[in-house]
Amino acid sequence: MPSDLLLTAPIAIPLGALALTTALWRMPALQRHVSLAASMAFLAAAIALLRATLDGTILATNFGSWPAPFGISFVADRLSAAMVLITAIMAVATAVYQLDGSENTDRPLYQPLYHGLLAGVTGAFMTGDIFNMYVWFEIMLISSFGMLILGGTKEQLDAGVKYVTLNLVMTTIFLVGVAFLYGATGTLNMADLAGKVQNIDNPGLVTSLSVLFLLAFGSKAAIFPLFFWLPASYHTAATPVLAIFAALLTKVGVYAMVRTFGLIFPVTEMMSYIVGLLAILTMITGVLGAASHFDIRKILSFHIISQIGYMLVGIALATPLALAGSVLYIIHHIIVKANLFLIGGVVRKMTGSYHLKSIGGVHRTAPFLAILFCIPALSLAGLPPLSGFWAKFLVIKPSLDLERWYLAGTALLVGLLTLYSMLKIWNEAFWKAAPTPSNHDRTEATNVGKVGVAHYVAIISLAVMTLAIGLNPEPFVTFSIGAAEQLTDRTAYIHAVLGDSDALR
Repeated sequence: MPSDLLLTAPIAIPLGALALTTALWRMPALQRHVSLAASMAFLAAAIALLRATLDGTILATNFGSWPAPFGISFVADRLSAAMVLITAIMAVATAVYQLDGSENTDRPLYQPLYHGLLAGVTGAFMTGDIFNMYVWFEIMLISSFGMLILGGTKEQLDAGVKYVTLNLVMTTIFLVGVAFLYGATGTLNMADLAGKVQNIDNPGLVTSLSVLFLLAFGSKAAIFPLFFWLPASYHTAATPVLAIFAALLTKVGVYAMVRTFGLIFPVTEMMSYIVGLLAILTMITGVLGAASHFDIRKILSFHIISQIGYMLVGIALATPLALAGSVLYIIHHIIVKANLFLIGGVVRKMTGSYHLKSIGGVHRTAPFLAILFCIPALSLAGLPPLSGFWAKFLVIKPSLDLERWYLAGTALLVGLLTLYSMLKIWNEAFWKAAPTPSNHDRTEATNVGKVGVAHYVAIISLAVMTLAIGLNPEPFVTFSIGAAEQLTDRTAYIHAVLGDSDALR
């Protein structure tokens, strides 16, 4: 298959699905089935892209017959192809889960916004131009904001304002950074920037630019102290929206940090310690926030924040093994976190509430669901032989190798506290007897809905992936190390985009 088609299909399919589902806005049931078909086509395109890059090949194309660095470039190496594939997997899982049309997924704008979000996320993973990354971020932001407030409740509108305000502020900082970067180098192509940033004679300017991008991308990733928008908004969304948000949105920020600091800005010793400190604070803040709540959605939302800290460790250490840990951790966390939110949605459908004090006895009414919960919950805590164990191992080992004991110690401690949170959900929602209904609980009981086969298909599929990574980690670890080696050796990426042009020198 031509490389141009491989690179454009993962963007073209969600955009085409956006247009088609918009045209079908009067037929929500047909919208949902078209959405599933489009998501499966997206998955097929993502698999083809990964296969083409699996041997280390880096694909690049330039639009409009404009050669790099002047034209708009799309680039796919192992990391970006893997991120596109995991995005497509989440798209299919979520599309299956929402087939029943509940929780606002039957609203006319839901499916177009859903595919707009997928296009924005995929574009951010594949762009080779820092300004176009800003464009894709904006597409992602607009789509996610629309999905967040789709129910039109007061709680959702309040959360949407908080969500969009901080994101717009940080997006503006991103745009300011792009403007200064262009002024200093005369280019926005990331492969071209890789060489030209090193030739800037003003180290203070380079440091200032790197801090601007750290702030902009750090806010998207919900790192400390820029995480407030996430727990203030995520808990108001419908279950499929929660799952796709939890899986992808913060990972786009992490990916942007990995790509920017691996390709454009050098990770100096000072920057390494700053990112390491942010990783520690992010892990601790997130896990303590989770421990203090009794709403399943809020617990899981805070755990998104704490787990981002593990991914930052790889960026801070910047060794091939540490970056491999970040890559594997991103993939593991996307699968596990989406699955936990989907399971939380099923628990809410069965009991009428997300609040742990108001529910219980789920293991008696749905023992299979209890088993399915244990798989991602224990994986999130890092227990062997699940995927989280190997991801944490690849993060902690290089920390010990480089004698950054405080990073390894924090990662282990946060893993124990994560286990505490997961046991709290298990004990309260699954194990303890269902409480005697109060007036509030009787009101909540009106929210009880039917759990369909599609819900279990999505949850089981993601659980199987978690088990597959945990029980057969070698190919996933090998792939992650290969992706990390491409990140630390920029030559192949630069040559794939720029060829033998003068920009290489």
